[in-house]
Order: sequence, then structure tokens, then C-alpha cells
Amino acid sequence: MKLILSTHNLTLTKAIEDHILEKLDKLEHLDRWSIDARVTIEHDHTRDPKKQFGCSIRLGVRGPDLFAVDHESDLYAAIDIVAKKIEQQIRKRHSKSKAKKSTAARTKKKRQESAL
Repeated sequence: MKLILSTHNLTLTKAIEDHILEKLDKLEHLDRWSIDARVTIEHDHTRDPKKQFGCSIRLGVRGPDLFAVDHESDLYAAIDIVAKKIEQQIRKRHSKSKAKKSTAARTKKKRQESAL
């Protein structure tokens, strides 16, 4: 997976980069067809102190891209929450695709089409 990491008003340290890579490895394990990830982390001095640090992830996959954003008082917490949001989107997408392939879904679709 290709990674594009950008920062805004923040110095990227090795610890932050390692934390992001750890979270993206977990996401890549869930969806091995992901093409690229664009991660943006920012520090906004003008915001409320409870929401100064922001993180957003856009995960490029086949079909519509997955996107999540969050603002927290701690940068690591923002990264964790955004990764969890993307993970939920991947799981939801996966379960929808599995439901389309099940025999019950196919018979229900056939019944609906025959009723028309």
C-alpha cells in the first residue's frame, strides 16, 4: 500500500510515524486490496484546547474511497479514533459484500423480482 503522510503546523517525529504505520498495518490486514492511504495530521492553535490536534485518513480502495476525520486534545488519541472509524467502515463494507453473495440474499432477490 502506498502511503502519503502530510503534516500541518506540526513536526513529524519517528514516534508519530511509527504509530501511524502500526495503525495502517492493521487496516491493511483487514483489507488487502487497499491501494493507497493519505494521512494528514494537524495542530490548530486557534481551536478549543480539547480539539487542537486533528487527523484524517483517506483510504483508496476499489469503489468509493473510505474517509474519516477526528479532532482531539491528544494527537495519538486522534490517530487511534480515526483508525477505528476506518476499520468500522471496512468491516461494514466487507459484511455487505458477504451478504450479497449469500444464498438467502439471492433467493430473496429472486422472489422480489418475480413479484414484480
